[in-house]
Amino acid sequence: MRVLGVDLVALGLTLALGAVGGVLAHAAHLPLGYLLGSMVLVGVLSALGAKPFGKLPTLPARLRFSFVPVIGVAIGGAFTPEVARAALGWGPSLAALFVFVPLAHALGYAVFRRGGFAPAEAFYGAVPGGLIESVQMGEEAGADVRLLIVVQTLRLILTIITVPLIFLALTGHAVGSAAGATMVGGAAPLTVRDIGLMIAAGLIGAQAGKRLRLPGYIITGPLLCSAILHVTGLMQAIPPGWLVSVTQVILGAGLGVRFVGMDRRMLARCGRLAMLNGALALGLAFGFAGVVHGVTGEPVAAGFLAFAPGGLAEMSLIALSLNMSVIYVTAHHVLRIVLAVSFAKLGRRLV
Repeated sequence: MRVLGVDLVALGLTLALGAVGGVLAHAAHLPLGYLLGSMVLVGVLSALGAKPFGKLPTLPARLRFSFVPVIGVAIGGAFTPEVARAALGWGPSLAALFVFVPLAHALGYAVFRRGGFAPAEAFYGAVPGGLIESVQMGEEAGADVRLLIVVQTLRLILTIITVPLIFLALTGHAVGSAAGATMVGGAAPLTVRDIGLMIAAGLIGAQAGKRLRLPGYIITGPLLCSAILHVTGLMQAIPPGWLVSVTQVILGAGLGVRFVGMDRRMLARCGRLAMLNGALALGLAFGFAGVVHGVTGEPVAAGFLAFAPGGLAEMSLIALSLNMSVIYVTAHHVLRIVLAVSFAKLGRRLV
């Protein structure tokens, strides 16, 4: 059965697999279990070409995008006058991104070139942010689009997997699935008015962000709307924990289905290079976090999460779950994406 070109049976199976993976990972107390479990189970089956009940895993991008505003609305609940005052001291930390981004890009380029990539594939595959934009620019430059999608997706996935595990090793506590969201929003019960305001913040914020061409508008627009509502006192609540968990399952499955139909030899080759690139980028992020801590006093853990080159939505989710300077982390990732795409555009003539 198809509706608007989507196989509803295949979609239902994909969501069910994502939910099973998420629940199992959460029950095993793995960090960010609903996201990682869904992503790993759906991703492995997709890469193996498995067809549960004769159906390949599928999840349309528009379904994934429709849930991303939930994260923005939840993060907006962390915005308080105290956070606004603290933001005045983030200048040196944000400025450090102007060094971090081109340096991370250069390291990735060197890794991929030594791995045998052509200059165009190496250049656009190493862009530390803006997956859609980097793939589009690479296609215009004549690069292999399939290869770019693989290495950029692996960058996101490896970072999303590694960062929570690092926090687990350092703190001894798993990154929770929605505990941070509950802590941010407090214990205020949801009212019909709150639900209406949250829906409005998500819908209006996403549309406004798109019109204003905000980077990552699908999350930054709702975030700004939610922040305004919370700062002005019009709303006290945030999306409930169960909705944040459902969002994680859908985001994880959305990343997993990207491996449908991909060549396994290409995956193996790109996987090795992506792991090396990811390790260097995370090491660089940790070094910058230490420097920023010495200059601004911001915790090293928050700085590391702010510089780790993962997805905006996923890194924000980790910060939200840890109840850790979520606005600080999100602001840095928004600027990282802007700088990554901008520097890639400036460097196009080199390749």
